[in-house]
Amino acid sequence: MTKKILKALAGEKQKIPPIWMMRQAGRYLPEYRETRAQAGDFLSLCYNSELAAEVTLQPIRRYGFDAAILFADILLLPQALGADLWFVTGEGPRLSTVQTKLDFANLRKPEEINETLAPVYETVKILSKELPRETTLIGFAGAPWTVATYMVAGRGTPDQAPAHLLKNDNPELFDNLMNLLVEGTIEYLSHQINAGAEVIKIFDSWAGSLKGNDFDKYALEPCKKIISALKGKHPNIPIIAFPRQAGDRYIGFAKQAGADCVALDESVSAEWISQNIQVDGCVQGNLASSHMVSGGSVLIDETKRVVKALSNGPHIFNLGHGITPEADPKNVQIMIDTIRNAE
Repeated sequence: MTKKILKALAGEKQKIPPIWMMRQAGRYLPEYRETRAQAGDFLSLCYNSELAAEVTLQPIRRYGFDAAILFADILLLPQALGADLWFVTGEGPRLSTVQTKLDFANLRKPEEINETLAPVYETVKILSKELPRETTLIGFAGAPWTVATYMVAGRGTPDQAPAHLLKNDNPELFDNLMNLLVEGTIEYLSHQINAGAEVIKIFDSWAGSLKGNDFDKYALEPCKKIISALKGKHPNIPIIAFPRQAGDRYIGFAKQAGADCVALDESVSAEWISQNIQVDGCVQGNLASSHMVSGGSVLIDETKRVVKALSNGPHIFNLGHGITPEADPKNVQIMIDTIRNAE
Protein backbone atom coordinates (compact mmCIF):
# COMPACT_ATOMS: atom_id res chain seq x y z
CA MET A 1 0.00 0.00 0.00
CA THR A 2 1.39 3.37 -1.03
CA LYS A 3 0.22 6.12 1.28
CA LYS A 4 -1.80 8.96 -0.26
CA ILE A 5 0.63 11.68 0.80
CA LEU A 6 3.55 9.77 -0.71
CA LYS A 7 1.64 9.32 -3.96
CA ALA A 8 1.09 13.08 -4.20
CA LEU A 9 4.74 13.78 -3.41
CA ALA A 10 5.73 11.36 -6.18
CA GLY A 11 3.71 13.48 -8.61
CA GLU A 12 0.49 11.48 -8.75
CA LYS A 13 -2.80 13.30 -9.28
CA GLN A 14 -5.60 11.90 -7.07
CA LYS A 15 -9.33 12.45 -7.31
CA ILE A 16 -9.54 13.18 -3.58
CA PRO A 17 -6.40 14.98 -2.37
CA PRO A 18 -4.74 13.80 0.83
CA ILE A 19 -5.29 16.10 3.82
CA TRP A 20 -3.39 17.28 6.86
CA MET A 21 -3.23 20.62 8.66
CA MET A 22 -0.39 22.73 9.97
CA ARG A 23 -0.56 22.79 13.79
CA GLN A 24 -3.23 20.07 13.66
CA ALA A 25 -2.08 18.96 17.13
CA GLY A 26 -2.72 22.10 19.11
CA ARG A 27 -4.70 24.39 21.35
CA TYR A 28 -7.94 24.27 19.38
CA LEU A 29 -8.42 20.66 20.60
CA PRO A 30 -9.68 20.07 24.15
CA GLU A 31 -7.73 16.81 24.37
CA TYR A 32 -4.51 18.69 23.57
CA ARG A 33 -5.17 21.21 26.35
CA GLU A 34 -5.69 18.36 28.81
CA THR A 35 -2.41 16.69 27.82
CA ARG A 36 -0.50 19.97 27.97
CA ALA A 37 -1.83 20.57 31.49
CA GLN A 38 -0.60 17.09 32.39
CA ALA A 39 2.87 17.93 31.01
CA GLY A 40 3.04 21.19 33.00
CA ASP A 41 4.26 23.56 30.30
CA PHE A 42 4.93 23.67 26.57
CA LEU A 43 8.62 22.75 26.62
CA SER A 44 8.00 19.88 29.03
CA LEU A 45 5.42 18.60 26.56
CA CYS A 46 7.89 18.82 23.66
CA TYR A 47 10.51 16.83 25.58
CA ASN A 48 8.16 14.21 27.05
CA SER A 49 8.26 11.60 24.27
CA GLU A 50 5.13 9.74 25.39
CA LEU A 51 3.01 12.88 25.74
CA ALA A 52 4.40 14.47 22.54
CA ALA A 53 3.47 11.27 20.69
CA GLU A 54 0.03 11.37 22.30
CA VAL A 55 -0.76 14.91 21.10
CA THR A 56 0.56 14.00 17.63
CA LEU A 57 -1.88 11.08 17.53
CA GLN A 58 -4.91 13.01 18.84
CA PRO A 59 -5.93 14.69 15.54
CA ILE A 60 -5.37 11.40 13.71
CA ARG A 61 -7.80 9.62 16.03
CA ARG A 62 -10.33 12.44 15.81
CA TYR A 63 -10.18 13.23 12.09
CA GLY A 64 -8.25 10.51 10.26
CA PHE A 65 -5.85 12.92 8.56
CA ASP A 66 -3.60 11.36 5.92
CA ALA A 67 -0.47 12.56 7.72
CA ALA A 68 0.69 13.19 11.26
CA ILE A 69 3.33 15.86 11.86
CA LEU A 70 5.72 15.40 14.74
CA PHE A 71 4.79 17.56 17.73
CA ALA A 72 7.83 19.73 18.50
CA ASP A 73 8.88 23.37 18.02
CA ILE A 74 11.28 25.04 15.60
CA LEU A 75 13.14 26.60 18.55
CA LEU A 76 14.24 23.27 20.03
CA LEU A 77 17.20 23.35 17.63
CA PRO A 78 18.59 26.70 18.87
CA GLN A 79 18.11 25.45 22.42
CA ALA A 80 20.10 22.32 21.54
CA LEU A 81 22.78 24.61 20.07
CA GLY A 82 23.10 26.30 23.46
CA ALA A 83 20.58 29.15 23.45
CA ASP A 84 18.46 29.64 26.56
CA LEU A 85 14.78 29.10 25.68
CA TRP A 86 11.64 29.74 27.68
CA PHE A 87 8.00 30.54 26.95
CA VAL A 88 6.05 33.46 28.41
CA THR A 89 2.35 32.66 28.84
CA GLY A 90 0.26 34.62 26.36
CA GLU A 91 3.33 36.13 24.68
CA GLY A 92 5.29 33.23 23.18
CA PRO A 93 8.95 32.20 23.10
CA ARG A 94 11.96 34.04 24.48
CA LEU A 95 15.60 33.18 23.74
CA SER A 96 19.01 34.42 24.78
CA THR A 97 20.25 36.45 21.82
CA VAL A 98 23.09 35.98 19.33
CA GLN A 99 24.24 39.49 18.43
CA THR A 100 28.02 39.42 18.96
CA LYS A 101 31.00 37.25 18.09
CA LEU A 102 31.14 36.12 21.73
CA ASP A 103 27.46 35.11 21.70
CA PHE A 104 28.15 32.99 18.63
CA ALA A 105 31.31 31.46 20.12
CA ASN A 106 29.25 30.18 23.06
CA LEU A 107 27.01 28.08 20.80
CA ARG A 108 27.58 24.35 20.40
CA LYS A 109 28.70 22.51 17.29
CA PRO A 110 26.04 20.77 15.14
CA GLU A 111 27.16 17.29 16.16
CA GLU A 112 26.60 18.19 19.84
CA ILE A 113 22.83 18.72 19.57
CA ASN A 114 21.63 15.14 19.67
CA GLU A 115 21.75 14.54 23.40
CA THR A 116 19.33 17.45 23.96
CA LEU A 117 17.13 16.37 21.06
CA ALA A 118 17.09 12.64 21.90
CA PRO A 119 13.51 12.85 23.32
CA VAL A 120 12.32 14.24 19.96
CA TYR A 121 13.85 11.28 18.13
CA GLU A 122 12.20 8.97 20.65
CA THR A 123 8.82 10.60 19.88
CA VAL A 124 9.36 9.83 16.18
CA LYS A 125 10.15 6.20 17.02
CA ILE A 126 6.98 5.86 19.10
CA LEU A 127 4.87 7.40 16.33
CA SER A 128 6.34 5.19 13.61
CA LYS A 129 5.04 2.20 15.58
CA GLU A 130 1.68 3.61 16.73
CA LEU A 131 0.36 5.49 13.70
CA PRO A 132 -2.18 3.72 11.46
CA ARG A 133 -0.52 2.01 8.49
CA GLU A 134 -2.11 4.43 6.02
CA THR A 135 -0.89 7.58 7.86
CA THR A 136 2.34 9.28 6.78
CA LEU A 137 4.69 10.59 9.48
CA ILE A 138 6.12 14.04 8.76
CA GLY A 139 9.22 15.35 10.52
CA PHE A 140 10.17 19.00 10.34
CA ALA A 141 12.47 21.86 11.24
CA GLY A 142 12.44 25.61 10.87
CA ALA A 143 14.47 27.01 7.99
CA PRO A 144 17.73 28.74 8.98
CA TRP A 145 16.49 32.26 8.17
CA THR A 146 13.36 31.93 10.30
CA VAL A 147 15.22 30.32 13.20
CA ALA A 148 17.94 32.98 12.96
CA THR A 149 15.36 35.78 13.26
CA TYR A 150 14.36 34.43 16.67
CA MET A 151 17.96 33.86 17.77
CA VAL A 152 19.00 37.41 16.90
CA ALA A 153 15.94 39.16 18.35
CA GLY A 154 15.36 36.81 21.27
CA ARG A 155 11.67 36.63 20.34
CA GLY A 156 9.27 36.84 17.42
CA THR A 157 9.11 40.26 15.77
CA PRO A 158 6.59 41.71 13.29
CA ASP A 159 9.15 42.56 10.60
CA GLN A 160 12.29 40.56 11.56
CA ALA A 161 14.12 43.91 11.78
CA PRO A 162 16.85 42.78 14.24
CA ALA A 163 17.92 39.96 11.90
CA HIS A 164 17.88 42.26 8.86
CA LEU A 165 19.99 44.77 10.79
CA LEU A 166 22.57 42.18 11.82
CA LYS A 167 22.90 40.69 8.31
CA ASN A 168 23.47 44.20 6.93
CA ASP A 169 25.77 45.51 9.68
CA ASN A 170 27.75 42.34 10.44
CA PRO A 171 27.33 39.98 7.48
CA GLU A 172 30.25 37.77 8.59
CA LEU A 173 28.63 37.01 11.96
CA PHE A 174 25.20 36.53 10.41
CA ASP A 175 26.57 34.21 7.72
CA ASN A 176 28.35 32.17 10.39
CA LEU A 177 25.08 31.82 12.27
CA MET A 178 23.23 30.80 9.10
CA ASN A 179 25.90 28.20 8.25
CA LEU A 180 25.70 26.77 11.75
CA LEU A 181 21.92 26.50 11.43
CA VAL A 182 22.20 24.80 8.03
CA GLU A 183 24.53 22.15 9.47
CA GLY A 184 22.47 21.78 12.65
CA THR A 185 19.26 21.39 10.65
CA ILE A 186 20.81 18.68 8.47
CA GLU A 187 21.92 16.80 11.60
CA TYR A 188 18.51 17.20 13.27
CA LEU A 189 16.43 16.16 10.28
CA SER A 190 18.70 13.24 9.39
CA HIS A 191 18.16 11.86 12.89
CA GLN A 192 14.40 12.31 12.52
CA ILE A 193 14.53 10.28 9.30
CA ASN A 194 16.62 7.58 10.96
CA ALA A 195 14.01 7.42 13.73
CA GLY A 196 11.17 6.86 11.25
CA ALA A 197 10.03 10.14 9.66
CA GLU A 198 8.79 9.41 6.12
CA VAL A 199 8.55 13.00 4.85
CA ILE A 200 10.35 16.18 5.92
CA LYS A 201 8.97 19.70 5.90
CA ILE A 202 11.11 22.83 6.15
CA PHE A 203 9.18 25.82 7.53
CA ASP A 204 10.48 29.25 6.49
CA SER A 205 7.73 31.26 8.14
CA TRP A 206 9.48 34.63 7.62
CA ALA A 207 10.84 34.07 4.09
CA GLY A 208 8.49 36.78 2.81
CA SER A 209 10.52 39.54 4.50
CA LEU A 210 13.52 38.69 2.30
CA LYS A 211 13.67 40.51 -1.04
CA GLY A 212 15.79 40.20 -4.18
CA ASN A 213 19.26 38.75 -3.67
CA ASP A 214 18.59 38.35 0.05
CA PHE A 215 15.83 35.87 -0.75
CA ASP A 216 18.24 33.82 -2.85
CA LYS A 217 21.02 33.96 -0.27
CA TYR A 218 19.04 33.44 2.94
CA ALA A 219 15.90 31.51 1.89
CA LEU A 220 16.65 29.56 -1.29
CA GLU A 221 20.33 28.65 -0.82
CA PRO A 222 20.09 27.33 2.77
CA CYS A 223 17.04 25.26 1.82
CA LYS A 224 18.90 23.90 -1.21
CA LYS A 225 21.93 22.94 0.93
CA ILE A 226 19.77 21.16 3.51
CA ILE A 227 17.79 19.26 0.88
CA SER A 228 20.91 18.27 -1.05
CA ALA A 229 22.57 16.91 2.09
CA LEU A 230 19.44 15.04 3.20
CA LYS A 231 18.88 13.54 -0.25
CA GLY A 232 22.52 12.46 -0.28
CA LYS A 233 22.04 10.54 2.96
CA HIS A 234 18.41 9.52 2.42
CA PRO A 235 17.76 9.47 -1.35
CA ASN A 236 14.13 8.37 -1.10
CA ILE A 237 12.91 10.91 1.46
CA PRO A 238 10.39 13.41 0.03
CA ILE A 239 10.81 17.00 1.21
CA ILE A 240 8.23 19.82 1.36
CA ALA A 241 9.55 23.40 1.35
CA PHE A 242 7.47 26.28 2.72
CA PRO A 243 8.91 29.74 1.96
CA ARG A 244 5.87 31.51 3.39
CA GLN A 245 4.68 34.72 1.69
CA ALA A 246 7.27 34.34 -1.06
CA GLY A 247 4.83 35.71 -3.65
CA ASP A 248 6.27 35.44 -7.15
CA ARG A 249 9.35 33.79 -5.68
CA TYR A 250 7.26 30.66 -5.14
CA ILE A 251 7.64 30.16 -8.90
CA GLY A 252 10.36 27.59 -9.51
CA PHE A 253 11.29 27.40 -5.82
CA ALA A 254 10.77 23.65 -5.47
CA LYS A 255 12.77 22.89 -8.59
CA GLN A 256 15.62 25.25 -7.61
CA ALA A 257 15.78 23.97 -4.04
CA GLY A 258 15.42 20.30 -4.96
CA ALA A 259 12.17 19.91 -3.01
CA ASP A 260 9.45 17.44 -3.99
CA CYS A 261 6.66 19.86 -3.11
CA VAL A 262 6.15 23.49 -2.20
CA ALA A 263 3.60 24.58 0.40
CA LEU A 264 1.84 27.88 -0.24
CA ASP A 265 0.12 30.38 2.01
CA GLU A 266 -3.23 32.02 1.31
CA SER A 267 -1.71 35.28 -0.01
CA VAL A 268 -1.70 33.64 -3.46
CA SER A 269 -4.81 32.15 -5.02
CA ALA A 270 -5.27 28.47 -5.77
CA GLU A 271 -5.96 29.41 -9.39
CA TRP A 272 -2.61 31.24 -9.59
CA ILE A 273 -0.89 28.24 -7.97
CA SER A 274 -2.40 25.94 -10.60
CA GLN A 275 -1.08 28.08 -13.45
CA ASN A 276 2.35 28.97 -12.05
CA ILE A 277 3.47 26.40 -9.47
CA GLN A 278 1.65 23.11 -9.96
CA VAL A 279 3.06 22.84 -13.48
CA ASP A 280 6.34 21.85 -11.78
CA GLY A 281 4.83 19.18 -9.52
CA CYS A 282 3.17 18.70 -6.16
CA VAL A 283 1.75 21.67 -4.26
CA GLN A 284 0.40 21.89 -0.72
CA GLY A 285 -2.19 24.33 0.60
CA ASN A 286 -3.78 26.74 0.82
CA LEU A 287 -7.14 27.38 2.54
CA ALA A 288 -7.07 30.44 4.81
CA SER A 289 -6.95 29.30 8.44
CA SER A 290 -9.54 31.95 9.35
CA HIS A 291 -12.22 29.67 7.85
CA MET A 292 -11.58 27.22 10.70
CA VAL A 293 -12.88 29.95 13.01
CA SER A 294 -15.75 31.41 10.96
CA GLY A 295 -17.03 28.19 9.35
CA GLY A 296 -20.40 28.30 7.58
CA SER A 297 -21.11 28.10 3.87
CA VAL A 298 -18.03 30.20 3.06
CA LEU A 299 -15.79 27.47 4.52
CA ILE A 300 -17.47 24.86 2.33
CA ASP A 301 -17.34 27.04 -0.79
CA GLU A 302 -13.69 28.01 -0.30
CA THR A 303 -12.66 24.41 0.39
CA LYS A 304 -14.36 23.29 -2.83
CA ARG A 305 -12.73 26.14 -4.75
CA VAL A 306 -9.21 25.15 -3.62
CA VAL A 307 -9.82 21.48 -4.41
CA LYS A 308 -11.23 22.28 -7.85
CA ALA A 309 -8.52 24.79 -8.77
CA LEU A 310 -5.77 22.30 -7.89
CA SER A 311 -7.47 19.17 -9.25
CA ASN A 312 -5.36 19.03 -12.43
CA GLY A 313 -2.16 17.96 -10.70
CA PRO A 314 -0.66 16.51 -7.52
CA HIS A 315 -2.07 18.34 -4.48
CA ILE A 316 -1.92 17.91 -0.70
CA PHE A 317 -4.80 19.82 0.87
CA ASN A 318 -3.73 22.00 3.78
CA LEU A 319 -4.23 25.42 5.28
CA GLY A 320 -2.18 28.39 4.17
CA HIS A 321 -0.64 28.46 7.65
CA GLY A 322 -1.31 26.94 11.06
CA ILE A 323 -4.77 26.45 12.53
CA THR A 324 -5.34 29.00 15.29
CA PRO A 325 -6.32 28.29 18.93
CA GLU A 326 -9.76 29.86 18.53
CA ALA A 327 -10.71 27.51 15.66
CA ASP A 328 -13.80 25.33 16.09
CA PRO A 329 -12.97 21.60 15.88
CA LYS A 330 -16.34 21.07 14.13
CA ASN A 331 -15.19 23.24 11.24
CA VAL A 332 -12.19 20.96 10.69
CA GLN A 333 -14.57 18.03 10.27
CA ILE A 334 -16.72 20.05 7.86
CA MET A 335 -13.61 20.82 5.77
CA ILE A 336 -12.59 17.15 5.68
CA ASP A 337 -16.11 15.96 4.81
CA THR A 338 -16.33 18.56 2.04
CA ILE A 339 -13.10 17.28 0.46
CA ARG A 340 -13.73 13.56 0.86
CA ASN A 341 -17.39 13.64 -0.15
CA ALA A 342 -16.91 15.87 -3.17
CA GLU A 343 -18.66 14.78 -6.34
